[in-house]
Amino acid sequence: MPVTQLPIANGFYVSDSLPISAQECTNWYPNIAQGPALSQETLFGTDGLEELANVNLIQDQNRGAHEMAGKPYFVNGDRLYRLDQSIVNTVATYSLTFIGDIEGSIRVSMADNGTQLMILVPSGKGYIYNHVTDSFQEITDSDFTANGAPQFVVFIDGYFLVTTNTKKFIVSSINNGLSYNALDFGTAESDPDDIVAPVVYKNQLFISGGQTFEAFQNIGGADFPFQRTGLFLQKGCFAPYSLINAQDTFMWIGGGENESPAIWALNGNSTVKISTTAIDSILSGLTDSQISDAYAWAYAQKGAYFIGFSLPSTTLVYDTTSQRWHERKSIIENDEGAFRVSAIVKAYGQVLCGDTVDGRIGRLDPDVYTEYNQTIIRRIATQPFQNMMQSLFFPSLELTVESGVGNTDAPDPQIVLERSLDGKTWQDPRPRGIGKQGEYSRRAIWRKNGRAARFEIFRFTLSDAVKPVIIQLTANMIGGDK
Repeated sequence: MPVTQLPIANGFYVSDSLPISAQECTNWYPNIAQGPALSQETLFGTDGLEELANVNLIQDQNRGAHEMAGKPYFVNGDRLYRLDQSIVNTVATYSLTFIGDIEGSIRVSMADNGTQLMILVPSGKGYIYNHVTDSFQEITDSDFTANGAPQFVVFIDGYFLVTTNTKKFIVSSINNGLSYNALDFGTAESDPDDIVAPVVYKNQLFISGGQTFEAFQNIGGADFPFQRTGLFLQKGCFAPYSLINAQDTFMWIGGGENESPAIWALNGNSTVKISTTAIDSILSGLTDSQISDAYAWAYAQKGAYFIGFSLPSTTLVYDTTSQRWHERKSIIENDEGAFRVSAIVKAYGQVLCGDTVDGRIGRLDPDVYTEYNQTIIRRIATQPFQNMMQSLFFPSLELTVESGVGNTDAPDPQIVLERSLDGKTWQDPRPRGIGKQGEYSRRAIWRKNGRAARFEIFRFTLSDAVKPVIIQLTANMIGGDK
């Protein structure tokens, strides 16, 4: 009986019509082999979360994070903290140092010049922390607000550059985020849309509106240093916190005039859409407010580079290495929702993150298989399989996994198979063990998988805290009569 390898690493793609495509890829990410391998396309489990420190206040959810001079800073609740590392006899311990109070409860915008860290509460207040003098103070210069309410901040060419809720953006004095001149402002006027947020890319300043981007360059002018370059993009940004630098580009959620939301990237001097039609459909189902609140994060781990876009009920993640999407979800109070990470920074050689639930600071680690000791539910659902609208039989299925990874004194970790004949409902859950520690020869095989009159979809779920690797899915397939 012929054995066929079935595709499992195409990533996340759920169509509006589930019989067309119901590919789920939750808390797994596709990996493309760089050389000869048993399977050229496999699935690796996404990183777990380990706690490093905690302010121990449930209301102190993370509002933003930033690294300056090798130290990570987190705004949790209404306070700014620095996460400090101490190493004794090669053992690292972590503690949180309180820096100062930050007004409000919404996400913040942060940037630094190497010495000063600015924390900006959109339409609120701005603060400067100087790590050399260990001083923290509010920005009180009246010229800071003379051209509108400050919204978002970036750093470029010695200046803190701040956008406002008007069509103006301002700059600080050189290398001093506490000092401003009301006459030092620029405008974005190529299109009538208001400013949304700034981003710095390859030493150019891009100012996004709701429908467009304009590029500016520092020419050292006597009146105002930043002037238009002439580069103009016919796509705007719908979600200011989704605008993120990612490797050799920047990405955002947005679109052009009268366009539905999608995820875009800069490609040279033009834009390219990286979201699929399935993701566009998810975005189109959100309200304007839900879109506006979306935020992005990015990090590299084990040769992959992930850019995540967090939405109300899920987090969509793009891996630039495989150029495929997957979902990340967390279990919070027994409910499955968006990935709980709020912001990510790299410091101390680790990927550190704030939390959407409480005041803890965590580490993303591929060798940790839980999220703060909470279960990670990992699911994949295949594309629909059919036999030219004839009956289809699967006498056996085998999921090749990294076996023998369980604990010696715990129950055998299991993967559960379910099947769907309509893309909407799932039936016949059947678990298979993948081996306790050292049981490397264990195989996950399902026999007598029934008959599909039209098409069939398979879903596999792993919830045990073990090393998750899926190498391939093979099947015996037999076509029958209509």
